[in-house]
Amino acid sequence: MACRISELVIECADPERLAAFWSEVLGYVELGREDDGSIEIGPPGTGFGGPRPTLVLSSGSDPLPGQLRLRIDVNATDRDQDAELERLLALGARPADSGRTGTGSRRVLADPEGNEFCLLRGRVRSE
Repeated sequence: MACRISELVIECADPERLAAFWSEVLGYVELGREDDGSIEIGPPGTGFGGPRPTLVLSSGSDPLPGQLRLRIDVNATDRDQDAELERLLALGARPADSGRTGTGSRRVLADPEGNEFCLLRGRVRSE
């Protein structure tokens, strides 16, 4: 028996804003909210426990932009990397100045709160 990732928790200053951003990036929907302001998003029709992990955006008392302990890598499912890069920038992502060139197989970006993530070159199946 093996384990697999079921959810990823991201501490952030504005869970509402990041839930909206990551829902658009990944095609996720809101699955639930907690009294502490946390918002869980995941694949429509599947939710927690499905083949793809859910994301929990949790309000943190002192999040450090760009200093996630976890980096999210994403791959386009229905377009090439350049077209997906345009879409992500239109959603509010911005190029990140991480010291890497951002060329080659990955593009280093930042979400609306400055947390870095990478857009990888290869396409993957949506399910």
